[in-house]
Amino acid sequence: MRTLYVEGRSVLHRMPPRAKLLGLATASIVLFATRSIPLLGMFCVASAAVYLLPRLAPREAFERLRPVLLTIVVVGLFTLLFDSAIEAAVFVLRLTSLMLLAAAVTATTGISAFMEEITRLAMPLERIGLVRAADIGLAVGLVIRFVPEVLARTQAIRDAHHARGLKPRMLTLAVPMIILTLGSADEIAAAIDARGLRGQN
Repeated sequence: MRTLYVEGRSVLHRMPPRAKLLGLATASIVLFATRSIPLLGMFCVASAAVYLLPRLAPREAFERLRPVLLTIVVVGLFTLLFDSAIEAAVFVLRLTSLMLLAAAVTATTGISAFMEEITRLAMPLERIGLVRAADIGLAVGLVIRFVPEVLARTQAIRDAHHARGLKPRMLTLAVPMIILTLGSADEIAAAIDARGLRGQN
């Protein structure tokens, strides 16, 4: 099965998961606290440099970002049409920086480490009765784990269209993708319940 994690010995690989998550959270706060385009531009360049640390192959590095990048571009164009160029630039630079940093973190942190760290960080909320820390860790782990699976299925559906001489369209891609994803969600939920992972005390 595919995973977002990439084996390596880069600086990011050696950093503790908590440091990476707290760094990502801090970067998010800084990005949304400023509207300076030069500062956001420098932040974006620095984020790209961080993303290059795991030394991914160029094609793989781009494929990991393409779905989110396309979304950012589309929403940025709508912002440009209905607001202003400055607002569009701020939006695109902020989200591109976050995308690059988040991709760097997921590429250098294993899923089990993610789940353990998220569970630990959520423990204070469990102590006051707001959430179940293990459930949050499990949810985050599942999301990270199945992102590459969704991308792979989307590509498989696109390839099937090409093989039949059909032009891929948003609707013809989305419908089978939703059906497959919902089917997988039911299977995962059944497996989780069978193992008693939800509702444990």
